[in-house]
Amino acid sequence: MKKIERATLVEVVTNRLRERIAGGAWPVGTRIPSEHELAATLEVSRVSVRAAVHGLVEVGLLAARQGDGTYVAARDATEVAIRRRLAEAPRGDAREVRGGLDLIAAGLAATRRTDADLAMLRDALARRRAAAGEVPDEAAFVAADVDFHLGVARAARNELLFELYATFTEALADSVRASGCLAAAGAGGEDRHEVLAVAIEAGDPLAATEAALTILGSVPGV
Repeated sequence: MKKIERATLVEVVTNRLRERIAGGAWPVGTRIPSEHELAATLEVSRVSVRAAVHGLVEVGLLAARQGDGTYVAARDATEVAIRRRLAEAPRGDAREVRGGLDLIAAGLAATRRTDADLAMLRDALARRRAAAGEVPDEAAFVAADVDFHLGVARAARNELLFELYATFTEALADSVRASGCLAAAGAGGEDRHEVLAVAIEAGDPLAATEAALTILGSVPGV
């Protein structure tokens, strides 16, 4: 039997890892198993695993955090390309594109949302309110805010729209941190995110779109 060349084995391991990422076994943001664990699971050497992981880090699908492990950064090469293009684009251009997706997602979510989607939105809003309480927690607030917007995009039940919107998560998080949303939420008053959630739950696409437009217009970058 012809011996399998190491380079070929690395390609096989790389493809196996790509399949797990693309298939959702390891969602974006998840830390992947250690080299030792992967080598044991795939029945290959740690050298082959290290080379495969390094290659996926190079193309942007994985991100290595020194002292903390390796995390999934994107599901596929297309997402990586879009993220890099967004990083290069003027901030105003990216905000306009995301704003357009927000409006479309809100209208579609009002007509397509499921009970599970509504529960997810309510959970994100509850975490957002808690983080803006007496002892504000910016990290938790930003995470909940981003989860809410992603939840609206997911409720639109349009896979392409959601995948495109998901590429804006880092930019969205940055804009929430920079826009003073936490201070505004802590000051009380009408929460426009709550208004949007109510419109989606009521199945009113016009009201949902108007609420999304109000969010975009009232707080720059959100």
